[in-house]
Order: sequence, then structure tokens, then C-alpha cells
Amino acid sequence: MTDRGFDLEARLRERERAGLRRDLRPAETVGARARFADDPRGDAPDYGAESLVFASNDYLGLTGDRRVQRAAELAARSVGTGAGASRLVTGDTGLHRALERDLADCKGAERALVFSSGYAANVGTIDALAPDVVFSDELNHASIVDGCRIGADETVVYDHADPDDLRAKLAQRAAGSLDSGAEEDWLVVTDSVFSMDGDVAPLAAVCDVADEFGAWVMVDEAHATGLFGDGGGVVQREGLSDRVDVQLGTLSKALASQGGYVAGDEALVEYLLNAARSFVFSTGLAPPAAGAARESLRIARETDRPERLWETVETLRAGLEAMGYEVLGETQVLPVLVGDRDDALALGDRLAESGIVAPAIRPPTVPEGTARIRVAPTATHSAAAVDRCLEAFETAGREVGVL
Repeated sequence: MTDRGFDLEARLRERERAGLRRDLRPAETVGARARFADDPRGDAPDYGAESLVFASNDYLGLTGDRRVQRAAELAARSVGTGAGASRLVTGDTGLHRALERDLADCKGAERALVFSSGYAANVGTIDALAPDVVFSDELNHASIVDGCRIGADETVVYDHADPDDLRAKLAQRAAGSLDSGAEEDWLVVTDSVFSMDGDVAPLAAVCDVADEFGAWVMVDEAHATGLFGDGGGVVQREGLSDRVDVQLGTLSKALASQGGYVAGDEALVEYLLNAARSFVFSTGLAPPAAGAARESLRIARETDRPERLWETVETLRAGLEAMGYEVLGETQVLPVLVGDRDDALALGDRLAESGIVAPAIRPPTVPEGTARIRVAPTATHSAAAVDRCLEAFETAGREVGVL
């Protein structure tokens, strides 16, 4: 009989040969410090010594905050541990609505809609809008890329953070549409903060270009929500709430929870809750996640937690650059450029041996020749922890030969 199954062992071996095989490493806790275990597969984890974690997206260090934990506990007790159904059936609660009101307020939008994940928000939104053409920044997150594959008739990629190239590609498409007489719906999509480079999209210029051609603009604030513009993101910092048609973000990074959201006008939200399949056919966000996210957003907006993060970021950047490292970006994501893939992996290993968790990022996640260590501090890292991280980078850099 012909075997029409899948040889997954062969596929795994190929990934191993290409240096792309990954394993899970369970953490005992989520926070600035944690003990990790090698992948136990089906067995219980065997945790090692405690490490300092400089690789988390828990930027405000709120996953272990008692206020956030109490909000999650209260939600579980008063509403339930799970939503129980799609929100279009019985899974819609007052807690979901309260979180959405707070999100809409900080985003300067009429309404917001919470999804089960940021990935679901991106894929579901692009699929529901079904644009004829998406113009997408070349370094956009995989969830945007997948949303374009699923929902767009055609995707045109423009050079990273380059409004001039965006304008040229829009003009080229406009000329072709004029010749054919076709009327198309266009969507320009970009992250605000790019997670691997730590840089910020030129959002005002992107909006200017989109306005010239009548295109909609969609911005993903996954790595900016809670950190900029009164908790809203870069869109709010730049005063662009009324120029960005679709605002997305996540609850799982600075807001220390789980889920994603879309914010915009009334018609957008009403349409998405009817047409976004990842919303319609998913159980509503778990109430404890909604409660935790809402409290985290309050803390981000009403306390000095973001300022504490920026102080730590500046100390780390200055220390790394003083050693001779090239640090990319301008945000809380600090990509320490190494270049050579093997050197980056060796540096990451040496850091791990020193008790610093900051893994190497290598191709194909980033382009060839730009392998790096992605350093992501949190607001709860102490001065002593930052000093220890810098000492480890100096020692490891000299051992590997990149300093």
C-alpha cells in the first residue's frame, strides 16, 4: 500500500541540520528571575539554578504584581475561570465590556473589541476586511504576514519603515488600477514598535502617504501598548488616533495577561464582531485574563511603572554601548548586534552560563549577517540585576571574541 502519511521524523532531522530545531524550556515562574528546566518532553521539569531573565515581553514586570493577581482572582471568583462560549453565544460579560471601554479610552477610539490573542486579532481583522491589496512593511510580525496570506487578494511589501518606498508602490498600483478601471480597497499595515529591531515606524509619514491615495491604515501596537502615550501606544504619543483606521495591540506583553484587541470606530467594531472568524468562532477571553489586563492598564496609566522601565533601558543601552556593542533601536527592545550566527549563539550560551537569560536571535528570524542578542528588561529589574547583566555581557563578549 502507498504510504501517504507524513514523515515528521525526517522533517525534524532536516530542521536539526539547518539549525532551526527548537525545544521548549519550562520556567518555574514568570518574572525578572526564574528557574528553568531542559525540555522534559512528557516528564515533570527538573529546574536548575535561578537566572535573571532579560528576554521577556513582560515589560512592566506586572505578571507577579499582587494588584494584578488580585484582579485575576476576583474575576475568577465573581465571573468564572472561563467564558464558557463564544461571546456571540453566552461568553460576553460585563468584565469584557469594561476592559474594552478602558482600551477604547486610552486609544482615543469609539470602541474596542477583545480577541483571544494578538495573533487572532491580526489574522481575523485582515481576513474580515478582505482588502484587494495590503501594503505591508517588510519586517511586520508573522501574525500580520499570515493575516495577509489568508485575507488579502494581494500583498505588496514595502521597504522597512520607508514611506518613500510605500508611496512609490502605492503610485505604481494606482497607475495600474487607473489603466484597468478597477476599484480596489487598500490597506497599509505596519507594526509601531518592531520586536526584533526595537525601532519605531514613521507613523505620521505613513498616514500622510496613505491619505494621498485614499488607503486605510492599520497599526499593530503589540510592543507599545501600556508603554507610550498614556498607555495607548505610539499612535497616541504621536497624536494620530484620528488618522489610524484600525488600531491593534496585545494584552500579553506590557499588560501581563493574554489576548489581543482592535480599537476603532463603531462601524469597525460592529463589523468585526460579525465577520472576524477568529472572534466569532473562539471562546471569549477568560475572565481572569480580562481582569488582569484591565488592572495592568490602570497601573500603566496611573503610576510611574513605565518611567522605571525607561530608566532601566537607558542604563543598559549606555552600558552596552560603552563596552563597544552596537545596540539597535530606540525602545525597550535592545537588539545587541553580533552579526555572525555562530558568534551570537556562543554569546547567548555564555550569558546563560552566567545566569543571564537573553537568547540569540538568528536567521531566518532576522536577515543573514544580523544575528543578535535581544535584550528586553522589565521595570522590576533592580540596579544590581542590571549591573550583573552588563558584567556578564562584558565577560562573555571577550570570551567569544566579539569585543
